[in-house]
Amino acid sequence: MKRKLKDFDAAKEVERLKAQTKTIRKRNYSKRRSVLDTYDHEIKELLKSGAKPAEIHRWLTGIRVKVAQSTLSRWLARNTPNG
Repeated sequence: MKRKLKDFDAAKEVERLKAQTKTIRKRNYSKRRSVLDTYDHEIKELLKSGAKPAEIHRWLTGIRVKVAQSTLSRWLARNTPNG
């Protein structure tokens, strides 16, 4: 036997579900942190001392922080005054 729901409005339900989907899919990037943020001070000090990004990448690899060179480059562009 099929049950009928009282006051069921398909259009309103679809509208509610679509709004819910939009909320679920919306990404919040403001809370994301890079693993490099943990070493912010050290990376900036290495830059001040004259280290190049490739050298910083090798240093990170030496302390077992696995990041791509491009990730480091993007991080430096966002987090240092000279990019």
